[in-house]
Amino acid sequence: MDLSLHQNDIQTAVARALHEDVGSGDITAQLIPAEQQARARIICRDRAIIAGKAWVDEVFRQFDPKVKVSWHINEGEWVQPGQTLFELEGSARSLLTGERCALNFLQTLSGTATRCREYADQVASTGVRLLDTRKTIPGLRIAQKYAVAVGGCFNHRIGLYDAFLIKENHIMAAGSISAAVSQAHGIAPGKPVEVEVETMEQLQEAIDAGSDIIMLDNFTPDTMRQAVDFAQKRSQGKVKLEASGGITDATLLAYAETGVDYISIGALTKDCKAVDLSMRLVQP
Repeated sequence: MDLSLHQNDIQTAVARALHEDVGSGDITAQLIPAEQQARARIICRDRAIIAGKAWVDEVFRQFDPKVKVSWHINEGEWVQPGQTLFELEGSARSLLTGERCALNFLQTLSGTATRCREYADQVASTGVRLLDTRKTIPGLRIAQKYAVAVGGCFNHRIGLYDAFLIKENHIMAAGSISAAVSQAHGIAPGKPVEVEVETMEQLQEAIDAGSDIIMLDNFTPDTMRQAVDFAQKRSQGKVKLEASGGITDATLLAYAETGVDYISIGALTKDCKAVDLSMRLVQP
């Protein structure tokens, strides 16, 4: 994901986070003389993939641009427990006030990236692409989607506006898979049309209707292999297949080896564990 296209989102997310945390002012920081300067070191307590440097930089750019942020690691790099990620230098008040907001972004996005890398490594020997979903933390859609990419997985649609995903309720409301796909092509020609199916009969209808991608929902690995073979023959390889529904790290490789093009996993973003980070002031 090209972050240069999402600078407004980063700025807005950071501004909102600072507002909810700092509010009318950090009263505890007022214990420290306004002129006092300090240096701080941010240490990672876990083995992790680091993601979110742009959000950290933006926190201090907005709160106190005089604070110097010096990074010791690269985005997407594995770090080990006890490793220093970056250092801060500037107003002691600013360092202490901005700390939690900056680390909240970094620990959450690094947790997302780490989980994604762990999943991606499991299927590295296959040709499958692991996709995220819209099951993201509210207000952090772009941030988490970015972390997914840093971790070696891929983005599904960003929101409801950039691709069709026709599910069971859409099909019921439209009358049939064929009717829903036809309407989608008419509403937004050129937009990808994906259809969720639960049976081989629905798979056949979705292929014949002209779907671009078909999501195989809650298929077993065995039935998924059958679906892959059927789809390749029926569409001459034109239709892409996506596995979804209840896939865990224990079953991931079995699904990847069925030959599907994509596997979507909500856990990449909704079940991530924040990385343990801490800030320590150091002697000048």
